[in-house]
Amino acid sequence: MYIPVILGTSRKGRQSEKVAKFMLQQASKAGLESELIDTRDFSSGVTDSTKTLPQSQKLSEKISKADGLIIVSPEYNHGYPGELKMMLDMVYEEYRRKPIGICGVSAGSLGGAQMVEQLRLVGIELQMVPIRETVYFSQVQNLFDEGGGIKDESYYGRIKKFLDELIWYAKALKKAREEE
Repeated sequence: MYIPVILGTSRKGRQSEKVAKFMLQQASKAGLESELIDTRDFSSGVTDSTKTLPQSQKLSEKISKADGLIIVSPEYNHGYPGELKMMLDMVYEEYRRKPIGICGVSAGSLGGAQMVEQLRLVGIELQMVPIRETVYFSQVQNLFDEGGGIKDESYYGRIKKFLDELIWYAKALKKAREEE
């Protein structure tokens, strides 16, 4: 199964990159084929007609191939980053009936909970199936060591539940899409 990890911010000094790389590592350990899709690589500088840009074709190919998605995104002012929305809007049909798992990231104690709720609604509109399990990476600035390892071992159990649910949906929905 191919389930890429989308890194939802392009800001300099982004703490979410540590989380995205960690989730990519965990997805690979769970037996998934995966890669990091970085919003920096899909920046367009325009807010309309993005479907005609070369980045749109590249994203279309990746999302078409995907059996599901993991989005790692910080919460900025109770929402998700604009560059993530612009990237997601580059394609549409490619998301149809694919599961999405969301990982919230924040410097605070809630781990991006409000961003996750908003992004779930956008996922539904894009015809994705948001899974219930979510991993909230709170106080991210203190969560990883110098080598990118997570300091809090309890995350491994949460990530296992998250990936197990995402993989279940990815298999079920892939089978259903193939039968259409």
